[in-house]
Amino acid sequence: MNANEAYPEALRRLVAYFKRLPGVGGRTASRLALALLDWPDELLAAFGQELGALRANVRWCRICGNLSDGEICRICSAPGRDHSLICVVEVATQIPVIESAGCSRGLYHVLGGRLLPLEGIGPENLRLPELRERLGTGDVIELILATSPDVEGEATAHFLAAEFADTGVRITRIAAGVPVGADLSYADAATMARALGGRHSLD
Repeated sequence: MNANEAYPEALRRLVAYFKRLPGVGGRTASRLALALLDWPDELLAAFGQELGALRANVRWCRICGNLSDGEICRICSAPGRDHSLICVVEVATQIPVIESAGCSRGLYHVLGGRLLPLEGIGPENLRLPELRERLGTGDVIELILATSPDVEGEATAHFLAAEFADTGVRITRIAAGVPVGADLSYADAATMARALGGRHSLD
């Protein structure tokens, strides 16, 4: 009998759910499940309610595609943001990384992925029409392409530069600071600040 089989069935089911989370192995999942047994009933009930309502409470911003409490995210609705600057990212989880660097006061646009031809993900799967619509307002002066600096991210950035070259908007690319092949979601604030500060035009 392995360690998991010694647990009651309810705990084993909970461990199985925790193991589905990224980066959580069997031992960590077991520790998390056992830790919940020490929580008071009202805290467990509140936790369960939050989990059950997660999809209803967390939405996608209708403007930029960021995670949001309502129809418009906190960044798009925040006063003082620079509407002439849009930073393009692959996924919404990359936005907090850039925000923590404190060097960008513009807005964002979430592509919803990147070009992965071998997996059948092409331009039609990205939020490109929405981006073109935003660029068409005439308010945007610069488009920063902050896709990850790996092969797929670079290919996506060059595709975007060509796709929106006809808009008249200055198109730049984040530069030195983020290692080649790195996932932007895990960059630290100082590295992100250097990358944004050293951005360059994409021809």
